[in-house]
Amino acid sequence: MNVPESLLEVREYNNEGYRPVVDYQSWRVAILNYSDDLLPENLASMQRHNETDEVFVLLAGRCILFIGEGEDTVTTVFAEDMAPLKVYNVKKAVWHTHTLSKDARLLVVENRDTTFDNSPFCPLNSDQRQTIVDMTRTLWGAQ
Repeated sequence: MNVPESLLEVREYNNEGYRPVVDYQSWRVAILNYSDDLLPENLASMQRHNETDEVFVLLAGRCILFIGEGEDTVTTVFAEDMAPLKVYNVKKAVWHTHTLSKDARLLVVENRDTTFDNSPFCPLNSDQRQTIVDMTRTLWGAQ
């Protein structure tokens, strides 16, 4: 017998990119899967969330979480090769982006009111973009 949806929601997302799967009161759970725009050579900006932290959990595949230091612009880029099933909490107003392997699945937990209005983007300069490509090659080798 199936459990009624009034008691249990079951959601999944298997296509490319980002998709919210559960919204409840002030929080949202989403899935981020591989997409071509997340290839290291295609990363042209970082985003931050000015009103909330954002949590990432790698469920499958590989993901490098790039963190940008700086206030109005990114001054330094760091790379964290995520380990599966560990919780990574990007603090409020910290620049970030990521690259994913083709088989990657990332769980995202954020405030439900996280929108483009309170989550600005910062363009990366050509040196920073090359740094991201180089960091990916160092961490993952030739993919």
